Amino acid sequence: MDILTSSISLGFLWSIMAIGVYLTFRILDIADMTAEGSFPLGAAITAHALTKGMGPIQATLLGFAGGALAGLVSGFLTTKLRIPDLLSGILTMTGLYSINLFVMGQANVPLVGNIKTIFDLFPIGSSTTTTIVVGAVIVAIVIALLVFFFNTEMGLAARAVGNNENMSAANGIKADNMKMIVYMISNGLIALSGSLMAQTNGYADISMGIGTIVIALAAIIIAEILLRHLSFGQRLVTIIVGAIIYRFIIALVLFWGVDPNALRLFYALMLAVFLALPLLQQKVRQAQQRRRNAKTFKEGNND
Repeated sequence: MDILTSSISLGFLWSIMAIGVYLTFRILDIADMTAEGSFPLGAAITAHALTKGMGPIQATLLGFAGGALAGLVSGFLTTKLRIPDLLSGILTMTGLYSINLFVMGQANVPLVGNIKTIFDLFPIGSSTTTTIVVGAVIVAIVIALLVFFFNTEMGLAARAVGNNENMSAANGIKADNMKMIVYMISNGLIALSGSLMAQTNGYADISMGIGTIVIALAAIIIAEILLRHLSFGQRLVTIIVGAIIYRFIIALVLFWGVDPNALRLFYALMLAVFLALPLLQQKVRQAQQRRRNAKTFKEGNND
């Protein structure tokens, strides 16, 4: 039971990052590596602000703003300097490593003593219960705002750029601006997730962003395998489920005593399996269809 509740609480916080990655991965069709830098950036800014006496809500919003600024840099490199999107993300991620160290002043910043986090503002039972409730409320607000924005004229223009950039430009949409906006929202959400993770874990660490892109992609792929052909808002909700399932699988693996040193290898193998599942499902459906056609043809000849 503890494994399940822990997975749900962490799943809510990780799902915010997965939703951020989804915006660039599915709307812009870009695997933005900035995520591995903006996630610890949100944690670093929030931890630094909290230790300096700033309120938890303001510190969390500041972490979001820092991530959005990182997204703006990646978007600028991609759209204005015409650097390939993958390389732009790697460049920003690399630079953010030093910036994160500069913000924190050291590799690890503990949130101890009288420092209050956003979870301390709304105590509801145990720490796990509080994380679940506060995480669920924040995710609900994030999804509601995203659904609202991406149904506005600007949001629809951003989605149109992802579907067909040339056609969008031909209709007067400023594709570069739309891309930068999506980059900023995406990395802002990723940094928000890092901010919340630092507050629930009680520390910010320079290495906490390693592997985040894999976790986010796994949550997205699990969500897409579970249910297909959903609306934008419904897809964002299923990503929460994907993140919780992913965290539950990881918790089970650790519970069964798998060597923690092999965990990242397990992450990579699990993502490879999830990515291959749609193709395997398609192969199975094609094989079933061939058997049905062969059976129908055979029955027709017998008649």
